[in-house]
Amino acid sequence: MKNQFGVSKVNEVMRSRGITRKSAVRFLSRDRKTGGTKAAVAPAKDVKIAAANDKPEAAKVAKAAPKLLTPEQRGAARAEGLRLHKLAGRPNKDQIVAAYGTPKAYGWTWAQRAKSVSLATAEVAALKFQEMLAAK
Repeated sequence: MKNQFGVSKVNEVMRSRGITRKSAVRFLSRDRKTGGTKAAVAPAKDVKIAAANDKPEAAKVAKAAPKLLTPEQRGAARAEGLRLHKLAGRPNKDQIVAAYGTPKAYGWTWAQRAKSVSLATAEVAALKFQEMLAAK
């Protein structure tokens, strides 16, 4: 799409407005003299009102983004989960819910299941699964 705007101007509009390149070019191409296709302008912010409504705990700490695993790490984690599933006797959903007492347990990892019943490791949880199932 040919336009008369420089790359830097288009990139600046993309960054400042958080829009795509196509939208940035459309934004810059608007006919400002005749008033056609005006962009929405944010209303002016009244600083005094905003300051009066500020809460004392306004400074919130941003959560760190969760670390993404590499394909090799994901494969290793999946293999470990399958190993523990075999070690536990290949339980089905009903057995897992019966042993842990909540339907959410089916979606938990073995480490989360171990934590929910105060066991040390995921392997211990898998080993003791049949005992827990028989006890309930």
